[in-house]
This record gives sequence, C-alpha cells and structure tokens, in this order.
Amino acid sequence: MRTAYSVDTVRAAEQALMARLPEGALMQRAAAGLAAACADLLRRAGRVYGSRVVLLVGTGANGGDALYAGARLARRGAGVVAVRVTPGRSHEGGTAALRAAGGHVVDGEESTTHEDWAGRIDLVVDAITGIGGRGGLRPGAAELVRRYTAHGAPVVAVDLPSGVEADTGEVTGDAVRADATVTFGAYKPALLVDPAAERAGALRLVDIGLDAELPAVPDLEALQYADVAALLPVPAAESDKYRRGVVGIAAGSTRYPGAAVLAVSGALRGGAGAVRYAGPGGEAVIARHPETLVHAGRPSEAGRVQAWVVGPGLGDGTEAVEAVSDVLATEVPVLVDADGLRLLDVDVVRARTAPTVLTPHAGEAAALLGVAREEVEAGRLAAVRELARRFGATVLLKGSTTLIATDTPHTPVRVNPTGTSWLATAGSGDVLSGLTGSLLAAGLAPLDAASAGAHLHGLAARRAADGSPLAAMDVAEAIPEAWRDVRA
Repeated sequence: MRTAYSVDTVRAAEQALMARLPEGALMQRAAAGLAAACADLLRRAGRVYGSRVVLLVGTGANGGDALYAGARLARRGAGVVAVRVTPGRSHEGGTAALRAAGGHVVDGEESTTHEDWAGRIDLVVDAITGIGGRGGLRPGAAELVRRYTAHGAPVVAVDLPSGVEADTGEVTGDAVRADATVTFGAYKPALLVDPAAERAGALRLVDIGLDAELPAVPDLEALQYADVAALLPVPAAESDKYRRGVVGIAAGSTRYPGAAVLAVSGALRGGAGAVRYAGPGGEAVIARHPETLVHAGRPSEAGRVQAWVVGPGLGDGTEAVEAVSDVLATEVPVLVDADGLRLLDVDVVRARTAPTVLTPHAGEAAALLGVAREEVEAGRLAAVRELARRFGATVLLKGSTTLIATDTPHTPVRVNPTGTSWLATAGSGDVLSGLTGSLLAAGLAPLDAASAGAHLHGLAARRAADGSPLAAMDVAEAIPEAWRDVRA
C-alpha cells in the first residue's frame, strides 16, 4: 500500500529523526537516493560519464539535496551545472560540494553561459521549491524551467514538482511537468492526487529512515494488488447465492433502459450471488441477463437484498423520486449514483442507520456542494472530504484520480491508482455502481467496497481497451479478468 502524509507531518518526522542523527546525515541520505535515481535514468538513455545535467535550484533544503546529488554525479564524470533561481543564494554546503567535485554554479540571469548546451542536455533536475512552495512558480523560475526544458530533456523533480500544492494536489499557477519524481521518506498527497499527480511522472520513493517517526494513520492511501486481493470475497464450500450476497438494482427508465443493463452487468460480473432488478427496464435486462430476478414494482417489494444501487438512468420524474426515497428508507447499505444524486435530501441521508455510498463525478459533486465544477476539479481532495462530512456518507469522487472518503474521523482518503482515460465513455459509471454494489452486498465495508470496486473497474478498462477505444459493456465483461489479475 502506498501512503501519503501532509507537509507538517513529514517535517515533524524529519525533525525528530535529525535530532538523533549527525548534522547533515538526512540530506546526504536524500542526495544519495536522488543521485542513484538520476544515474539510472542517464544509463537508460546512454551513459552517466560525459552526460550533461542541469540542476535548477532554489534556496532551501530541496536545492541542497540536488546540489549534493549533483556532486555525486560530477564525481562519476557527468557535466553538472547548477542554475540558481535566486541570484547569489543556494544551499552553502551543497554549493561547495558541487564546485569541489568539478561542477559549476551560475545565477539564473547568467545561465546563458551554458546555452551552447541547448538541445544537448541529458537531464534537468527540478529542485526549485520542494514541499514548501505555495502558489505556483514565480515568473523568473517559470522562465528558467521553460528555457531548460524547451528541447525535450527529461525532467526529474526533487520531492515533488515545483509549483504544485503539496497537501492538496492543486495547481494554481505555473508548475513543473516532470517525467519522474524522486520523493523522500514518504509520498506527499500531491503525488497521488490530480491535477498535481499528472505532473509528477513516474514515482520513486527513497527510504531515508522516516518510517518510525511517521504516525500509524496516513492522510492518504492507495491500495495495491495485494491489498485489494485481501478484500475480495471468495465463495466457501458451503456458500450459496444468498450467502454470496444479493444486490438490488433500481436503475434505468423507459428513456434510458441501457443504464439498467449496464448496472446489472457490473453487479453480476462483480461476484454477486444474485441480482434483483426493480424498475421499468426489466425487459431489456432479461434480454441480456436472463439470470436476473426482475420486479416491476417498488424496490422495497422486490425481495430481500443485502445492498441497493439506485440512480443510474432513472431520470427525474415521479417514479425516479419514489425509487430513491424507497431505497433510502431500507435498512441495508445503499449506493446512490447519477440521477439519484440529484434527488438526494442531505437530512434523509444523514438520518439513515445503514451506510450510504455516493459516487458523483465532478459535475455532480459541484451540484451537491453548490460550487462550480472547476472548483471541484481544482481541489478534488477538499471536495471529497467535504461531501463525506456533509452527507455523513462514504463518497467516491470519480475522475482522473478517483478518491474515496468517509466521514469516520482519522480515516485516510483512498486514492485509486488504476484509473485510465478510457473510462471516459458513456455508461462506465453505471458499471462501476453495479460492481461496487455487489461488493457491498457481499459484506465489504463501504470504504473497502468502493476502493476495491474502483480498482477492479480501472483494471477492467485497461484490459478491455489495451490502447484502443472501448464501450462500457466492454469494461463490464473484462471485470472477471481484472479480478483474476488482482488475485494472481
């Protein structure tokens, strides 16, 4: 499992560790890890000896890490130039070390001295602001980044790309776009949450000994294959369809019968022992999935279930309002998606005694919060946390990085690492709803069901697309393969 911690938490852990280490030891650990990562990249592209490396350095410890790493590369035969963003100011010890190793240090306005390198730089190291930066790059720094990356040299960010907000993943101005990020001690939220995560490139975590100083509960966590495999329900010898979990689906309408089919498909592929469908799309559902138990009346009259999914394709008519109200009145876990989200009453959701899961995309989340969509997309972490708090629910915020938050105090937000842009296709959210509903019915806690559902959904889309266009039903049909991949 990948875990991420806030800037304040990481800094407190570093201070505690530094108090027990010789002066400068922590920075040397970071520099050694950074130099090794840079050397790996240079070797893949050709060589370390004779390569040309530019360090863009700020005035703080982030710049010091890069300068000491640059000294190590220079001692291995690389040509290294450190360009100071603030004239005359850089980490004193790191600057001396680089010069002693044969590297050069210049100020930003003097860096034209090395413009003969243009187009022949092998690596740019971004060490401008690190985790302490706020509000995007200053104009001078942004210009230096443009100058030294204009010819396509790969960029390695030190700790995180300069210009992004470390704790939130927001990007409020100019920011570095890295090909790789080498981070120290622990991941920071911005490395896992878009839009900042999209600028981080490949991630490499360098162990500098912080683990014993970090709290047991992180701010964010991203489940890996083994974590998801441990959550997935596997039938026992004595299992029957009812013990495996029966999920109810209240979805679709005469106008959108396909939403019902897709939600049922996701539930069946997701391992439900049985699926009960309630709504006007029964004919279309039976035509595609004859094993479905169809009921044309109220959801609460369809028979016993362990969880309900309500909302996809319902529309906003009287029948839709009644279906949402009827499902929310039950005493089993309920997942609300799509049209159902527009019909929610926050007081009704908060009054439920059974768990509720909400699965909005950015536009739906914005409507629920009463803000602009752009505000949600820019601050996804804040949005998902506020929705969970306001509704007293588990919230799965769909998007370029899917986030799952719960209203339970001291519980990390989960980040799904398997998302893919191929999921931007009509109906894929309906499949996710059915899949997650089946996991709720199997007995998974809401946070686990939503996390595992998002993980499998992303893997299924990658499997089905394989670099080519796909439709939502393709995603549903690939869920069993994703399940096998996780458990392999």
